[in-house]
Amino acid sequence: MMMQAQLHCLCLFTLYLTTGYGQEGKFSGPLKPMTFSIFEGQGPSQIIFQFKASPLAVTFKLTGETDDIFQIQPDGLLYHNKALDRETRAVHKLQVSALDAHGNTVEGPVPITIEVKDINDNRPVFLQPKYEGSVRQNSRPGKPFMYVNATDLDDPATPNGQLIYQIIMQLPKVNNVMYFQINNKTGAISLTLEGSQELDPLKNPSYKLVVSVEDMGGQNEHSFSDSTSVDIMVKENIWKTPEPVEIEENSTNPYPIKITQVQWNDPDALYSLVDKEKPSKFPFSIDQEGDIYVTQPLDREEKDAYVFYAAARDEHGKPLAFPLKIQVKVKDINDNPPTCPSTVTVLEVQENEEIGNSIGTLIAHDMDEENTINSLLTYRIVDQTPKVPRDGLFLVQTYSGMFQLAAQSLRKRDTPQYNLTVEVSDKDFKTLCFVQINIIDINDQIPIFEKSDYGNLTLPEDTAIGTVILTIQATDADEPNTGSSKILYRITQGDSEGCLEIETDPQTNTGYVKVKKPLDFEAVAIHNIVFQAENPEPLALGVQYHANSSATFRLIVTDVNEAPQFSQQVYQAKVSEDVAKGTKVGNVTAKDPEGLDISYSLRGDKRGWLKIDPVTGEIFSVAPLDREAESLYQVQVVATEAGGSSLSSTAQFHLTLRDVNDNPPRLVKEYTGLFFCYPPKAPGSLIFEATDDDDQQSFRGRHFTFSLGSESLQKDWEVSKINGTHASLSTKHTGFEERVYHIPVRISDGGWPPLEGTVSLPVTFCKCVEDRCFQPAGHMPGIPTVGMTVGILLSTLLVIGIILAVVFFQIKKNKGQHNVESAQASEVKPLRN
Repeated sequence: MMMQAQLHCLCLFTLYLTTGYGQEGKFSGPLKPMTFSIFEGQGPSQIIFQFKASPLAVTFKLTGETDDIFQIQPDGLLYHNKALDRETRAVHKLQVSALDAHGNTVEGPVPITIEVKDINDNRPVFLQPKYEGSVRQNSRPGKPFMYVNATDLDDPATPNGQLIYQIIMQLPKVNNVMYFQINNKTGAISLTLEGSQELDPLKNPSYKLVVSVEDMGGQNEHSFSDSTSVDIMVKENIWKTPEPVEIEENSTNPYPIKITQVQWNDPDALYSLVDKEKPSKFPFSIDQEGDIYVTQPLDREEKDAYVFYAAARDEHGKPLAFPLKIQVKVKDINDNPPTCPSTVTVLEVQENEEIGNSIGTLIAHDMDEENTINSLLTYRIVDQTPKVPRDGLFLVQTYSGMFQLAAQSLRKRDTPQYNLTVEVSDKDFKTLCFVQINIIDINDQIPIFEKSDYGNLTLPEDTAIGTVILTIQATDADEPNTGSSKILYRITQGDSEGCLEIETDPQTNTGYVKVKKPLDFEAVAIHNIVFQAENPEPLALGVQYHANSSATFRLIVTDVNEAPQFSQQVYQAKVSEDVAKGTKVGNVTAKDPEGLDISYSLRGDKRGWLKIDPVTGEIFSVAPLDREAESLYQVQVVATEAGGSSLSSTAQFHLTLRDVNDNPPRLVKEYTGLFFCYPPKAPGSLIFEATDDDDQQSFRGRHFTFSLGSESLQKDWEVSKINGTHASLSTKHTGFEERVYHIPVRISDGGWPPLEGTVSLPVTFCKCVEDRCFQPAGHMPGIPTVGMTVGILLSTLLVIGIILAVVFFQIKKNKGQHNVESAQASEVKPLRN
């Protein structure tokens, strides 16, 4: 398609040159250097350009690489008379000159360049009709092991010369899996991942591939192609993990020493060793032949095995295959003497140990490899200190190191300790270890009391707990400060109530008898106590406790006058709050240890609700009880001896009152602000809430019922229940006066018996300002109305007028009298003169 388009454009271009002949600037112009591009393969007599020269020129001359293809006419018309071939010559260098009538050059020569543009007129061709190659099994996928190459004479800078390679067939193709792949640009053939893992020369030693090459990048239906066959031999992989290596430790041979070898399938591989543990020193190396060396002596006790990897890389440092695991075991030699477990190994043996019994074991160590001749140890006693009562008292097992008593039982009082020197050997070394054997005392002596009877002891029954009442002592002939000589005392008879205890001084074995629980004369007045002295460790076989390990004493308890004792400290009872006067509500009991009579009384009965029978302790109600006043009533009960010292004790009596329905319902608060705006425009409603003073927990779920207190109000008012505690009061019309209405409402509870209460709700009809009730002063309780106010005001003005009139009249009167008196005075005056 592209070729056709290019040819089409060329035809148009030629036509345009022909029709545009002589048009200045397009297909004709002055003689000057120019470059023209022309597709190869065009037919002959194709016009290129029309040159124009000065009037002095009469003809043109063409020189250069014309190859008898390019010609110029006398009038300057440049053309080619044959098809161009880019593969023959891609660029033609020409010169054009303008000549006069005498053949003299007027202009030029001017260089003209003809570039021959490529068309896809050559097919790709493989360099070989058949290729042969080989590959090792397990080679790295993607690494080329051979190449196929093709050439194309077309311009490689254009799609005409761009080649694409492809494998179009693999024989055999196992399980429809491709084992080979090709780089579509370079022709490099390599293994796929599956081929790297599955190629096996024993199953299929050879494969045949059909490879194609296509120009124009394989993207054009007019592209050319070629194919070739590739025969591939599968070779055995020599990149294999070598067998594990054993290296004898501390070898004296000269280093380095070759221990094994690895080899890549092809030469020129670069080898290296990798240790993932990254130790501080790595005693191995590899050369470029794949030979692996140990570079220094190895010590099995330091490290008994090495695991590292051999890697092969190409010249670019890329891995050629997976690394190979190299295993090196360090072979043991007997280069370590036995070592003792400690400076001195301490063992113990009882003095009554039987001959042949095991005493203990000495376990020496050898750093050489376990379970080999190098680490096999033997034991031998070479010295015993002291040698009394004789030498050879002990025996050690040759290979286990277990010690046994060999000759006779031992006595600590004769020799408390033996020291043994033991030779421990392997096949080349000997070591001396030291063992200390301590003789342990056995419990073959029983405790003996210093006296068998500690006499009588008299104590009052109120003796304080913890008081030491007696000191006792026994001795033991076993080794001091051991379990055999430690003494524990216990009471075996005479204290069934557990009133006493015995503590032992661990240093002196002295026993201290103490009061553990209160003594009780009334329960037991005389205690015949028997002590037993024992060791915490069991006695030796055949030894038993006897009478010398026991002692006695008599404890006489004297009576002490004690206060009465209540059977419990808090007594509790429950009754209903409506019980009748004289009802028994509880009972208390107390006893006097001496058996005296007891008198009961109450203390703290602040409401005067109770009384107690002074003899029986029965408690009765003597007044109405009220749970709402006090739900838990607490008083003290006093028990007093009727005679003797009149000692007393107290206990608490708690009386819980159960609620009964004895309170009628009432409003939860005083509703003084209920109002409707006057004049009412529509019926309205107000909400109110009821409550009850009875126990709400006892009457949980109670629902109040609400109704009007008078049937005559039903034409104007209506009461509706909202829930168990709330109701609404609603008007039925709008014809109400501007005043206060007192609406009676009956409220009934759900108790048993049911109680009912009537409450009054004051509801005011008043003028409203901003939804607030505005009541003139005359409408407020206790304040006169407007008419009354006006009357009062007029009356006040009238009284003020009368008062002013009287005052005015009095002034006039006084003024007249004053004038008369003045006239009389003037008449009398002359007489005085």
